[in-house]
Amino acid sequence: MPPPGRAAREGEALLRRQRPTLIVCDIRLPDGSGEALLTRLMPELGGTPIIVVTAFGDVGQAVRLLRAGADDYVEKPFPAQLLIDKLAAYAGWNPPAPPAPDAAGWSSPAMRTLRRHLLKLGQVDTTVLLGGESGAGKEVAARALHEGGSRAAGPFVAINCAALPAELLESQIFGHERGAFTGAAERQLGLAERAAGGTLFLDEVAELGPAPQAKLLRLLQERRFTRLGGREELPLRARIIAASNADLRARVAEGRFREDLYYRLAVVELRVPPLRERPEDLAMLAAHFLRHFSDAFAREEPQLGAPAFEALLAHGWPGNVRELRNRIERAMVLAEGPRLEAADLFPEAQAPEAPPLSLAEARDAAEREHIRRMLARAGGRMGDAAQFLGISRTTLWERMRRLGIKD
Repeated sequence: MPPPGRAAREGEALLRRQRPTLIVCDIRLPDGSGEALLTRLMPELGGTPIIVVTAFGDVGQAVRLLRAGADDYVEKPFPAQLLIDKLAAYAGWNPPAPPAPDAAGWSSPAMRTLRRHLLKLGQVDTTVLLGGESGAGKEVAARALHEGGSRAAGPFVAINCAALPAELLESQIFGHERGAFTGAAERQLGLAERAAGGTLFLDEVAELGPAPQAKLLRLLQERRFTRLGGREELPLRARIIAASNADLRARVAEGRFREDLYYRLAVVELRVPPLRERPEDLAMLAAHFLRHFSDAFAREEPQLGAPAFEALLAHGWPGNVRELRNRIERAMVLAEGPRLEAADLFPEAQAPEAPPLSLAEARDAAEREHIRRMLARAGGRMGDAAQFLGISRTTLWERMRRLGIKD
């Protein structure tokens, strides 16, 4: 270990000569910046686990280092056992298994980068905000973060904040005591309590009203909550992941979302790219949904023809992965034969086929068209048109009336 007064200089020299099993580094060193030191050395350290030690005011620096490649941090003051546990865990460190590749499509460069970030974040309890369009796969990313991290053994509890009114939403998240409101016949544990040891996923968090926003802010600040109608404060033992398809920064500027809550949620903010920005994932996703619905419908998995796949690539995917799933499900329900064609996936793009005509209808259509041509040739003069047709003027009038030809 280098002398305390020369920790940064001696430590850098030592790390350039040797590859340690594990690195623990304070952000503030007596002779320099731990953040600068680690930032310089990370490209050379490969997969060596790095634990950053930080004071409360330096958490922002720790988050920057996590984004750059560090694996964990501890905040001073901390109990010695906490650091001992982390050292024991990382001494035999093995990267967690990546999320199932066909669940979200991880082939594109953008999704591979997202996966690397999720795997790193899975080892710490930092609050994460996932942004992206509706249907892009924010919940899939949240589950990948949970399942690839240290909380995988705990529950993953999700709630859609846009689906419930404010008073019911608070009861769902925080729980309630018996008699807390009309109809509360017994105590109900909230999702924050049920998610203990795991992850609480708040989807569409932008839709929270003012009162739930205030209570969520308190939950994040104090890591404690109270059931509705109760007095006992309970500790939050779940990790929080939030998601929104709305621009929360714009909502803050409009006064529709609390700025302090935004910064509490967006300690680390990641964007799930829309499907149109990652066409490399289409083949994997399509294959995943074909297998899924083949199992669900107990039928042989159909093939995806080349024209059908070209149609998938050409589509703009406004509904993202959710739209792809729905189109494949509908095509497998309605298609005939062992292959899915472009018309099965995009029936709205096909010209509607005219219903078959009976012999009488076909004869009338041909007669109608011929009379119109002769009328046009005669300049609208009925007598000349009748002469061209070899019938009397009276017969022409009768035919025109029957066939619906206007004067």
